[in-house]
Amino acid sequence: MLTFKEAQEMVDAWIGQFAEGYFPPLLMLARLTEELGEVARVLAHRHGKTPKPGEEEGDLAMELADLLFVLISLANREGIDLEEAFLKAMEKYRKRDSARWTPKELE
Repeated sequence: MLTFKEAQEMVDAWIGQFAEGYFPPLLMLARLTEELGEVARVLAHRHGKTPKPGEEEGDLAMELADLLFVLISLANREGIDLEEAFLKAMEKYRKRDSARWTPKELE
């Protein structure tokens, strides 16, 4: 299984081979928005919106992967360890939201 650290290293190696390097933060924000829009389009097609003639539904897995690539790129540019940040976020959700929903019964 690929870790966040490994994914961040892979993205950094890919981008590091080009002189331009990482995009500036606001351009990455625009790219995140663009990729999120593509995720939204696929979901809309799957759940009610009729695609235009000749327009394909799209590949949700690939659109999510594109979104993840840009998110990892932004984290790398800003020096954020996503693994550490994700673990902190999960701890926050465990503490804050553990009683928010109805737990499933154990079988």
